[in-house]
Amino acid sequence: MEPKRRVLIVDDEPNIVLSLEFLLRQQGYEVSVARDGEEALAAAEEKRLDLVVLDVMLPGLDGFEVCRRLRERPELAGLKILLLTARGREVERVRGLEEGADAYVRKPFSTRQLMKTVAELLGRPEE
Repeated sequence: MEPKRRVLIVDDEPNIVLSLEFLLRQQGYEVSVARDGEEALAAAEEKRLDLVVLDVMLPGLDGFEVCRRLRERPELAGLKILLLTARGREVERVRGLEEGADAYVRKPFSTRQLMKTVAELLGRPEE
C-alpha cells in the first residue's frame, strides 16, 4: 500500500478550509491546515508535503509571496502548488504561474473540478 499523499491547505476562510479538508480526506489524503503565509512556510519546512492548496489573499504574506518562497527552496522542488483564489483576472493567473504555481483555480470552484486538478497534480487517477 502506497503512503498517503500529504496536502497542506492554506486559507484564512474557515468554511473553505472545512470543505477542502473534508473533500481531501474523503479521497484518502493526509491533510494539514495553515491560516496564513508564515504558518504555510513553517509547515512546508517541517512536513514532507506533496501538494499545497494556497489561497492568494492571506493575512501577512500573500499567496504569491508564499509560492515564490517555496519555489526558492531546492529541497521542495517536487512540491506541487495549486493557487486557489477569488482573483480571476488573467494578469493574476499569469503572475501565479510565473511565481511557480502548477495550477490556478478560481473561487467559487467546482469541487469536482478541484479534486480532478488535485488528482492530476499528484499523478493519481481520479477515483
